[in-house]
Amino acid sequence: MAKEQKSGRCLCGAVTFTVDELRSGMGACHCDMCRRWSSGPFMAVDCEKEVHFEGEENIGRYRSSDWAERGFCKTCGTNLFYRIVESGQYIMSVGAFDDQDYFKLKSQIFIDEKPGFYDFANETRMMTGEEVFALYSGDNND
Repeated sequence: MAKEQKSGRCLCGAVTFTVDELRSGMGACHCDMCRRWSSGPFMAVDCEKEVHFEGEENIGRYRSSDWAERGFCKTCGTNLFYRIVESGQYIMSVGAFDDQDYFKLKSQIFIDEKPGFYDFANETRMMTGEEVFALYSGDNND
């Protein structure tokens, strides 16, 4: 799968960013925290550590768990990223990218927390919260 450089910004433009090499596959998180934070599933793409910000002084950070923080524009409130603190890995909001047609929905996580009032028609990989934690802790049998 080819990788491309992509850019984005918050709603007011106080924060802009570029990602040097980005894959098109993205996912949706249905966990309770993401839904409260984004008022729906958090549609996001893994950017690893390769995110370059301008206007970083306008980024607010909220430590939402022992292992992660969420970033947002302090001026307009745009949700920008979910970041794994230990690794520095950025999971960026797809809605903040300029070219959103580039992305393809490939996975859904915390599917066991998804409320019943919506479903996606796309065929995707689906994982429960337990499966997600097992995958990232190395306790999976795959």
